[in-house]
Amino acid sequence: MNRVGGAVQKITPSQFLAQLGKMSLADQRIIKPCDVFINHRGVDTKKTLAALLYDRLLRFNLRPFLDYRNLKPGEKLFDEIHGAIWQCKVGVAVFSPRYCESYFCLHELAMIMESKKKVIPIFCDVKPSQLRIEDTNEYASDELRRFNWALEEAKQFVGLKFDSSKETLSEVVTKASNIVIRSLDEMD
Repeated sequence: MNRVGGAVQKITPSQFLAQLGKMSLADQRIIKPCDVFINHRGVDTKKTLAALLYDRLLRFNLRPFLDYRNLKPGEKLFDEIHGAIWQCKVGVAVFSPRYCESYFCLHELAMIMESKKKVIPIFCDVKPSQLRIEDTNEYASDELRRFNWALEEAKQFVGLKFDSSKETLSEVVTKASNIVIRSLDEMD
């Protein structure tokens, strides 16, 4: 998204890539290297599963991206997030009960799916069949189709299931980080 005359203008992935191609070398250095993009619903998992996974991946000398850990004051939110998604090799989608209520989660997921990244879903206290986008007329019809497509695509990947009443966070974080590391090793 860009602000144009006070109004918000949405940027498609192809528009972002076109803009990226026009950037000078100095501008391109702004986009930091990223191995793993962690897509999550902040109010549900930011300070728990997402943060623990980020910390564990850092300990393995990987370069994860987690919005509140990587973004600095003065940086352009969407430029940094879009850059991290396009640069990453693996996307981890942490699905939670309120995930589908967030425009940002769905937009990031759509970008991950459109860029054909390896996706590792983690279903945190939610079953894949429970993930649905309510049509509240909040989104344009093409955007709603895009989000539904991305969500359905992501649900096709084998993922980890985490039930907080039966498992500990450390167990799912260890499993997820091992899968990420194995996936990155297979790509090299």
